[in-house]
Amino acid sequence: MKVFAPGKLILSGEHAAVYGKPALAMAVNRYVTATATPQLLPFVSFDLSDLSYEKSLSLTALDHLKNRIKSKYKKFIHGEYKIREVLHKPVELAQFAMSLFFETLNLTLTQGVKIHVRSDIPIGCGMGSSAATILSIVHAIANHLRMDLSSDIFYRLGLEAENMQHGQSSGLDVRVSLQGGCLFIKEGQIQNRAVPSVSMYLVNTGTPETTTGECVTMAADHFKNSSIGNDFAAVTEAMDVALQQNQFDDIQQSIRANHELLTRIGVVPLRVQSFIKDIERNNGAAKICGAGAVAGQKAGMVLIVTQDENALKELCMKYDHAILPIMGETRGVHVG
Repeated sequence: MKVFAPGKLILSGEHAAVYGKPALAMAVNRYVTATATPQLLPFVSFDLSDLSYEKSLSLTALDHLKNRIKSKYKKFIHGEYKIREVLHKPVELAQFAMSLFFETLNLTLTQGVKIHVRSDIPIGCGMGSSAATILSIVHAIANHLRMDLSSDIFYRLGLEAENMQHGQSSGLDVRVSLQGGCLFIKEGQIQNRAVPSVSMYLVNTGTPETTTGECVTMAADHFKNSSIGNDFAAVTEAMDVALQQNQFDDIQQSIRANHELLTRIGVVPLRVQSFIKDIERNNGAAKICGAGAVAGQKAGMVLIVTQDENALKELCMKYDHAILPIMGETRGVHVG
């Protein structure tokens, strides 16, 4: 059986969600797919073709890796490490998630297992690939072991693992991939929303040179030393109402206001600002829909709402950006 974990888009509330402000996000029809199959040797084998990685490790080796990563994370918390130094390479996130699963549930390995992972979610572009990877793997193992676990356990596992990647995860990516659909999250309360019916476009400006964790760290001063978090909250509330009422002009207005706030906290590179300004000149609205970037000229995914698709295509040709087909996904992690 294959386990599918969807990616996500944050419609409003990037960065602010880390500080408890409301956020609006939806799952999308791009997935990390994982399978777990038995093998004779008592090892955990990882086959992650997207990362060109295939290797077998014992549970003891995985446990050592997990403890080493946790130790690095503590040093990050104390300011001794940068967040990108916690994980040595991307595959360690999958290995950490696996080891954490066995530790949390106090399990031992009676026979070997092979984890096969595939993804069509762009990595490092604000679409929740880390959360989807973690959830697909732990769900695949749970299914393999015929364990019926609560969504709360999966959420807590996902959150702890994602902290190793992002430093201080808001839990938003994990929650959306776990549950699916469109979610409005405020003060820890989750409200389901209909998947937006307005046409949305997604444009990939390229993988940022900086990580989500670095962006969160750099943006922290803005939230701790000003009231900008309240400004983000007001925009998210307005976006939520506009989407529920399907008010196109109000949706665009909220997106433009959100873009201004993200620019103010320094996570929208100049080239991406120029691209969005050109979209606005053609009566469109756009914003980054991930952490953005605090260096370089690429910021991952840009969400666009416009009625002039031809103008958008011309702009994308000018900037050498690709338009990704995207739809909302009502299902969270599921077996197919």
